[in-house]
Amino acid sequence: MGKTIGVVSLKGGVGKTSVVASLGFVLSEFGKKVLLIDGNLSSPTLGLHLNIIDPEKTLHHVLSKTANPKEAIYECEDGFSIMPSSIFNKTQISPLKLKDKIKSLKRLYDIILIDSSPSLDEETLAVMLTSDQIIFVTTPDHPTLSATIKAIKLAKQRGTVISGLILNKVHNKNFEISLKDIEKTLEIPVLAVIPYDMNVLKSLSKMRPYTSQKPKSKGSIEYKKLASALIGQKYEQTKMKNLFKKITPKKQEINREIFYKSAFKE
Repeated sequence: MGKTIGVVSLKGGVGKTSVVASLGFVLSEFGKKVLLIDGNLSSPTLGLHLNIIDPEKTLHHVLSKTANPKEAIYECEDGFSIMPSSIFNKTQISPLKLKDKIKSLKRLYDIILIDSSPSLDEETLAVMLTSDQIIFVTTPDHPTLSATIKAIKLAKQRGTVISGLILNKVHNKNFEISLKDIEKTLEIPVLAVIPYDMNVLKSLSKMRPYTSQKPKSKGSIEYKKLASALIGQKYEQTKMKNLFKKITPKKQEINREIFYKSAFKE
């Protein structure tokens, strides 16, 4: 039975959808069968990130009972599958039916990543209720942190398992909120720190995952480390990098090790 992971943020502009595409690619690179679902029904963009422009069948059709789930799945050239949502579909649907409609797909895929709506609404709630675990995406600034607090509170109220946080678009500047202060405020561990990289925008223009286009970048390496922790595999680094890791391990590396041991070693 596959694992469903919701990727959530209540503020637009944090790069959540790019995170879903990038993480989906590296998970498939580890040999996992991966499905990405666009749970942002009101303003979907995941398909546009991956060159699925005007799909005939989408999650909207699945939720409205005019298509079965398999009919709304498309294969991407980067080795994973996607169930997009319709940009212009105005059919009245209930997002809360998401869990029931896609539960059969967990037998077909190792990992299902669901991109959520950037709003505190039924769409986000549906993603939380459907997911086995949640990963939050935030940037190191006060407005986004405030929105993330609300999202975490909602997830805890619903009893959803929270795996941790992806800190995205990090410039490593003094004006940014520190990782330590973010963890203290949110009370959840940071599992990955993705540096700001113009190549993310270049990848978006090519409608390909950033991790596919720039596999050796610092951001892509961080995605690979996160993916390995999520699926219980060890990420192999060069001997020199391993040496530095032993001397000065970063906080997110420690958090990933704790997550790995708690999830797969008990």
